[in-house]
Amino acid sequence: MYVADSRASTPASAEGAARPPRAGRRRAAVAPTVLALGTVSLITDVSSEMVTAVLPLYLVTGLGLSPLGFGLLDGIYNGFSALVRLAGGHLADRGGGRHKWVAGLGYGISALCKPLLLLAHSLTPIGLVLAVDRTGKGLRTAPRDALISLSSTPETRGRSFGVHRAMDTAGALLGPLVAFLILRATVDGYDAVFTVSFCVAAVGVLVLMLFVPGAPGVSGGPAAPAVGKTGAARDEAAPRPTLRAALGLLRRRDVRRVTVCALLLGLATVGDSFVYLLLQRRLGVPDRWFALLPLGTAAAFLLLAVPLGRLADRVGRWRVFLAGHGALLTAYALLLTAWHGPALPYAVLLLHGGFYAATDGVLMAVASDGVPEHLRSSGLAVVQTGQALARFACSLGFGAAWSLWGDRTALLASTATLALCAAVSVGFLRPTTARKVSA
Repeated sequence: MYVADSRASTPASAEGAARPPRAGRRRAAVAPTVLALGTVSLITDVSSEMVTAVLPLYLVTGLGLSPLGFGLLDGIYNGFSALVRLAGGHLADRGGGRHKWVAGLGYGISALCKPLLLLAHSLTPIGLVLAVDRTGKGLRTAPRDALISLSSTPETRGRSFGVHRAMDTAGALLGPLVAFLILRATVDGYDAVFTVSFCVAAVGVLVLMLFVPGAPGVSGGPAAPAVGKTGAARDEAAPRPTLRAALGLLRRRDVRRVTVCALLLGLATVGDSFVYLLLQRRLGVPDRWFALLPLGTAAAFLLLAVPLGRLADRVGRWRVFLAGHGALLTAYALLLTAWHGPALPYAVLLLHGGFYAATDGVLMAVASDGVPEHLRSSGLAVVQTGQALARFACSLGFGAAWSLWGDRTALLASTATLALCAAVSVGFLRPTTARKVSA
């Protein structure tokens, strides 16, 4: 369906992101780098989602953590990477061709953390292991997304991120299933899950080193999409990337509005693990079936990532991004209703996966439109950092609210906050004519 031939892409004009391809011309294809990174992410997500699928039950039921304690760990797991994302993005940009190697370092750190979970049996050591694991994720995310962005033309970025996220989510779909099978087949199920997870993660690092090329436009890497002569000349004379220059991107209206919206909406995005725990309590799902709940989210994400990425390229990425949060708002509302029908988990997980399909890759495609190539990794890291810090705060707040007032009150507060933040974000994400930004 997707031909790995980046030469099919045509140069972008000043309105490249908004201009449809000419009639009778073959549709721009997904670059080989996108497919290679998608394979790495697929393998790595099998590993990470094996752990993510069993971690809530392992911590709350196995180790007896309170919702507040779990909220702290969930916040660390999802938000600690914010502290190093800027560093990872900066290292990748400053090196000129280190996107692959910085990403590889991040993947390697995360892989080494998996067996350490075998030795951690209380809040403090588990928190430290998760913090190091998320450090690896923080290092790799921005360089990886920068490679995807730089390997794609502006008018196909939504599709490219959609293809990558679909492959990534295929791993997320397989991970909980593997964890479920291991738990049912072994006596010390959790230890076996952590061991197998490490082995799979090591394979992912190996595939990255062997098959992913360097940064586009760098010696040894695939050719970057063509740009106009003026833009190319400016890129050659671009100053050495610095953290000050990366943070200075917030002075650009396009980057600033996307960052503000990602932060606002992240403040009301309840962690996935909490969603699954809420579903389990509402429906009385047995512990042995808990690891299968993420499969619903992953399946919806997998099916919708590419179609919604292509739709974002056509109708406007900001529209699809906000619609995704509308789907999440609907999922929260369903969890708050008195409905206990058999279709409830399917509806909630479908909306939950649709939310990720409409926002995860689309957000990076939106942010890429306003960031120059020599700061692409750092610029994406700025947006990701704002979102990750907001979600860290949300996990802490939701866990505290659950402990003090109960799960229903905590979810009601998050739903109201999400509705308010979505309304405010509409004012920031107004449609503007897409422009190609040069250094």
